[in-house]
Amino acid sequence: MSLLRVALGLALGPAVALGFARFAYALVLPAMREDLHWSYAQAGGMNTANAVGYLLGSLLANSAMLRWGYRATFLGSLALTALALLFSGVSDSYFGLVALRLIAGVSGALVFVSGGALAAHLASRDPSRSALVLGVYFGGVGLGILASGVFLPVLLEDRSGAWPWAWMALGLLSVVGFGGAYLAARRVEEPRPAVVGSEGGSLGSLLPTAVAYFLFALGYIVYMTFVIAFVRAELGTLEVTLFWSVGMGGGRIQKSRDGSALSLILFTISAGAALPLLSKAFLLMLGSALLFGSFLSVVTAITALVRQALPPVQWGYGIAVFTVIFAAGQSLGPWLSGLLTDALGSLQAGFAASVGVLVLGGLVARRQRPT
Repeated sequence: MSLLRVALGLALGPAVALGFARFAYALVLPAMREDLHWSYAQAGGMNTANAVGYLLGSLLANSAMLRWGYRATFLGSLALTALALLFSGVSDSYFGLVALRLIAGVSGALVFVSGGALAAHLASRDPSRSALVLGVYFGGVGLGILASGVFLPVLLEDRSGAWPWAWMALGLLSVVGFGGAYLAARRVEEPRPAVVGSEGGSLGSLLPTAVAYFLFALGYIVYMTFVIAFVRAELGTLEVTLFWSVGMGGGRIQKSRDGSALSLILFTISAGAALPLLSKAFLLMLGSALLFGSFLSVVTAITALVRQALPPVQWGYGIAVFTVIFAAGQSLGPWLSGLLTDALGSLQAGFAASVGVLVLGGLVARRQRPT
């Protein structure tokens, strides 16, 4: 199996853990709100539960990888994520669904971190293609977004009660994804466990990047959670599908030893998030999705900086630390936005706040010095 084929197989992990278990919620949310009569705070609370779970999983990731190994953590957590998606279609209990979103968050973080460590180890086989291998792995998130964007709007069209079938369909696709990820993971040698603080390297030099990443997580998750509900009233099924799918096509970034690339991406995302505030015209919304699609490049930029700041044996640890930072920010975003929306009676208030936070993140990223 070629290097890129193995990377593509590993990419099925983030496709399930983030593309399905996290971002597809924005597509299912309108039907769930209508059928279950949720407030925006309740809807945001569901994603907050997922984000809190992601935070817990991020905190546990390094210990899990040291105890069970990278490959076992990756595959076991991926299987748990698939089960959580399947069971989300068999209950209409709010707290039951919250619990499942929490579980999917924990397992999703473990998938993302352990899979990232496996991908980094795989990339070391061919340094000339290391950036491409990592890009393929992190691009799995976009693959999951695209897949869910193709079939979920059709499945849910004019059928608010069809949301359980949407979750079960995502769960079945996740089982298929697990099979591909399993075959790929078997082709990657188990990375050597990292001892924190060994072999030099420090994350302290990346403090501005860490703050910018937190602000990015705080702001972007609001857009991803509520954007479909924001535009659905004006768009048909085909338009929603195109809007969601076009957003996964973020452009590649060049390697940068400072925060300039990250800052540029955050400003681009800010522009995309601001467009729905101006108009819900279809072409403008497509432009919003296209600009906001750059969010997939943020993780690539962060990983490049971590790889420059730490020796290879600590890459898994570095990815875990920045995933904790990311998870903390996105744990707060949906809930705070939901409260603001319910208080003011308009989704525009939450979107405006997220734009401001993303702009601030771009400004902070510019303070990052070369590593």
